[in-house]
Amino acid sequence: MLRKGHGFYGLTACAAVALVLGLSGCGTREREYQTSRSDRDPSAKSGGGGITNLFGGGNSSAPAAEGAVAVNAFLWRASLDTISFMPLASADPFGGVIITDWFAPPETPEERFKVNVYILGRVLRADGIKVSVFRQQRDNAGRWNDVTVGPDVAVEFENAVLSQARELRLRAVAQN
Repeated sequence: MLRKGHGFYGLTACAAVALVLGLSGCGTREREYQTSRSDRDPSAKSGGGGITNLFGGGNSSAPAAEGAVAVNAFLWRASLDTISFMPLASADPFGGVIITDWFAPPETPEERFKVNVYILGRVLRADGIKVSVFRQQRDNAGRWNDVTVGPDVAVEFENAVLSQARELRLRAVAQN
């Protein structure tokens, strides 16, 4: 998995991946999920598509441009939970795009990471999310240089989000 030719340099990359995946499973903000049934289970009012209305419940007869989030609410929340340790640069619930700012793990201050999350649809499916992970390392002159990140890092990140989204969905169904 870790080969010098792919831009990974031993334990540094392993530590970063372990940090991202390890922190993604750390606790949830339970009180945020104690909301109305239509917010917990978007399919309750929207016909099962997993759409939630940002301004109070779903309505399948209302067009998406009138306040409905056009992405799966569980994937959205799970994505935010998974990257909660990184600073956000931008989050667009209507377009399903989350962009973090650069984050340097305290253990490895000479490298930093940035994550872009794209939620691609309204259904909770494995192909409903795309994650791009970027990595930079600081050289001796103090400049940040791009370093290749293996595709398996993005896949592991996507799997962490999908697992969290499934947990949120199961919790919402169990509460009904």
